[in-house]
Amino acid sequence: MVEDGGEEEAEGESGEMPAAAAVPPLQRCNGFLPGKEAEDGGPTAPAGGGERAAAAEAEAMLPASGGRVETRLSRRRLAVLAVFSCYSLVNAFQWIQYSILSNVFAGFYSVSFTQIDWLSMVYMVAYVPLILPATWLLDARGLRLTALLGAGLNGLGAWLKCASLAPDRYPLTLAAQAVCAVAQVFILGLPSRIASVWFGPTEVSTACAVAVLGNQLGTAIGFLLPPVLVPNTPNDIDLMAHNISIMFYGTAMVSTLLFFLTGVVFEEKPKYPPSHSQAVLQTMPPEDYSYKQSIINLFKNIPFVLLLISYGIMTGAFYSVSTLLNQMIVTHYEGEEVNAGRIGLTLVVAGMVGSIICGLWLDYTKTYKQTTLIVYILSFIGLLVFTFTLDLGYLIIVFVTGGVLGFFMTGYLPLGFEFAVEITYPESEGTSSGLLNASAQIFGIVFTLVQGKLTTDYSPRAGNLFLCAWIFVGIILTALIKSDLRRHNVNSGIMNLDVKAVPVDSPVEPESTTLKIQSAL
Repeated sequence: MVEDGGEEEAEGESGEMPAAAAVPPLQRCNGFLPGKEAEDGGPTAPAGGGERAAAAEAEAMLPASGGRVETRLSRRRLAVLAVFSCYSLVNAFQWIQYSILSNVFAGFYSVSFTQIDWLSMVYMVAYVPLILPATWLLDARGLRLTALLGAGLNGLGAWLKCASLAPDRYPLTLAAQAVCAVAQVFILGLPSRIASVWFGPTEVSTACAVAVLGNQLGTAIGFLLPPVLVPNTPNDIDLMAHNISIMFYGTAMVSTLLFFLTGVVFEEKPKYPPSHSQAVLQTMPPEDYSYKQSIINLFKNIPFVLLLISYGIMTGAFYSVSTLLNQMIVTHYEGEEVNAGRIGLTLVVAGMVGSIICGLWLDYTKTYKQTTLIVYILSFIGLLVFTFTLDLGYLIIVFVTGGVLGFFMTGYLPLGFEFAVEITYPESEGTSSGLLNASAQIFGIVFTLVQGKLTTDYSPRAGNLFLCAWIFVGIILTALIKSDLRRHNVNSGIMNLDVKAVPVDSPVEPESTTLKIQSAL
């Protein structure tokens, strides 16, 4: 196991920042019980009480002993990120492995295409009712337990699929996919939490992008491998079952290995906080925290509500396109199941590149709203081009337009996570990310059902134009979001944020209290 050793202190920069500058005072509670500051009968600080009172409030958020908080980067953070990305990859692979072979599995289990689509949509259906309990568990029991649940359920679902290798066992494979869907609930909300808890302010957006990248890479492999491992052999069901078994057993063994690696690598948090904003959150009294109040505060945050809807539209559209891609391609290019998978691979790999570029750009510029809006507009243009070139009869054009669409549409995913964390700080990253994903699942279910119906009854163009109309609505909503970068302001020492979370009668250090900053690489 990689430990936070003394050698980590030998590198990096060190400096000091006044506590009042690093930990700004606030006027309202964010995720903490209103009125908690006066529970012992002490008076609250009046509005406009002066600079001294403001500084006292800020300093009260620091530890009572010493008044100094060290921040360092742990080497373990890279191992945590790598293991999470890998088991998130396997979960995404299991999501798409049926849809990209919809005609194969429909023939194998003797069911309709709609029933095969439900093997994808069960991921979306399971997420919506379970996300609030899952985010509560993340806040109450922590990162390690949540990660173990996600990896463990992922492996359990994979092994159950191995028992469904018979044409009359569709209900069992659906149940196994439902278990994987529950695992997803404990996975999708973690990228921004892992990035915030383990990574410094100059790498947090890139780390979030890499964590999301694992899920995208799983989707990419899910587009590529299943058509190769399970060719369509409708006249030889035994051979088809054998080929499916190779895919199922391989997935189960990898999932099991990753579960054990999660137990070895994951820890709740590093020994030292990696940033000023994390240092602030770790000094907040946990007994004052209210999960219910946090949810209420998020829904009172108008910029977050606008982002919640716009993120749901974009990501739901991506889920729908991914689920129905095989049907869209084989409608115009009969017998091209393998190339349909390759087009899906192109779409997601291009999106992975877009995710990394966007993450690096955000870490460098902090232009969250501008970048999000531009990517949204370019995704709209990309989907229009894809829609009107799909039936031209040239697969190479579909590859190119699919790649452009994926670069922007998939590249948007980590942008939404990080933008949400910025405008909702100091609320839990897991809660904001969970609500974003719940919105995406709801829109994904509706979009998949409606687009699938339009594709079957009319044409793929009708279904894609339906998505274009909704993405245009998302552009308008994104343009209305007010960009209030709270986390960035705390890390920069700007004193206009609302992060008060402790009683005013907490012990206060002298005004000279400082934060000692040590960022060891």
